[in-house]
Amino acid sequence: MSTPDLPDPFGDPTDPGNRPARLAVGVIGTGRVGPALGAALQLAGHRVVAASGVSAASRRRAEALLPGVRLVTPPQVMAAADLVLLTVPDDALAALVAGLAATGAIRPGQLIVHTSGAHGVAVLEPATRAGALPLALHPAMTFTGTSVDLARLAGCPFGVTAPAELRPVAEALVVEMGGEPEWVPEEVRPLYHTALAHGANHLVTLVAQALELLRTAGVAEPGRLLGPLLGAALDNSLRSGDAALTGPVARGDAGTLRRHLGQLSTVSPDIDQAYRAMARATAQRAVRSGSLKEESAAALLDVLNEENN
Repeated sequence: MSTPDLPDPFGDPTDPGNRPARLAVGVIGTGRVGPALGAALQLAGHRVVAASGVSAASRRRAEALLPGVRLVTPPQVMAAADLVLLTVPDDALAALVAGLAATGAIRPGQLIVHTSGAHGVAVLEPATRAGALPLALHPAMTFTGTSVDLARLAGCPFGVTAPAELRPVAEALVVEMGGEPEWVPEEVRPLYHTALAHGANHLVTLVAQALELLRTAGVAEPGRLLGPLLGAALDNSLRSGDAALTGPVARGDAGTLRRHLGQLSTVSPDIDQAYRAMARATAQRAVRSGSLKEESAAALLDVLNEENN
């Protein structure tokens, strides 16, 4: 893919002397992510000139994080901006790009940046054909849609996918937002996003289930009880992987596992199914890592396969 000549200088993105020229920035999609990234770029010296949001909540977020910025239609955002952030849901991105390209809203040399973790730059192909410069910059962080997000961007990893000739531009923009670029090749972008979603999204579900069970057990402040335990478990697992595993599955305690399932079948059948799935996966990983003997794992799987415990 060929791109227009890029402005100089674009050297080391950590060198303040090698920052992109100040840009007029537009934001299409003022959910939780767009206004925060727009505000971060504004703090770096760029100027957010227009934004587009549909719901009342998204418009409120834009007004809070981007005060004074015009709220207009997507084509009007495109007309006003040198750099456009497309911060819409993953499944809406392709149709948005195709629609903007079909209506002639995209200008040659315009930087088009999307923040979807699931997509690389291929989804921006209609914009690229119109002469735009495509970048995929995914902040690997959960957003609140408030000013808290700006502080959290400091040191936040960004999954970066871009044509080779645009990589310095992408990395420079990430650094300006306070983030740290992590190069993700186009072909593995879906796997990259799967990993993040599996870890972050399912962690929320897992913690919420544990909180629910503790409340049912009469614990008044379950978060205070779980916090230190989960914090230590997360730290240990990030450092040591499967070697950090503890608990009844790691020890091969089939009797304890049966008692857990007996409680769950009465208290919460939904959590019972999640517990069984995670226990099976845990046993399989423990066997592969060598921390659990196969005969012990077989006894655990026998319990997990019982219909009623």
